[in-house]
Amino acid sequence: MSAVRIAAIVLIVAGIVGLIYGKFGYTKETHEAKLGSLELSVQEKRNVNVPVWAGVGAIVVGGALLFVPRKKS
Repeated sequence: MSAVRIAAIVLIVAGIVGLIYGKFGYTKETHEAKLGSLELSVQEKRNVNVPVWAGVGAIVVGGALLFVPRKKS
């Protein structure tokens, strides 16, 4: 399997996952203060919304890479 086909499959799967879930979350930890042995830190939960156009675009580009014939040299 060529690298182009693998990239196409990854784009299609990522687009489908982006459309199904619509967002993903992560935790950002920041160190606010450090006083000797005392350390204060803050954890923030953040969500990132995946736009619908990005999911659809990934599927379209992946499909184009997968199904468009290649010129063989």
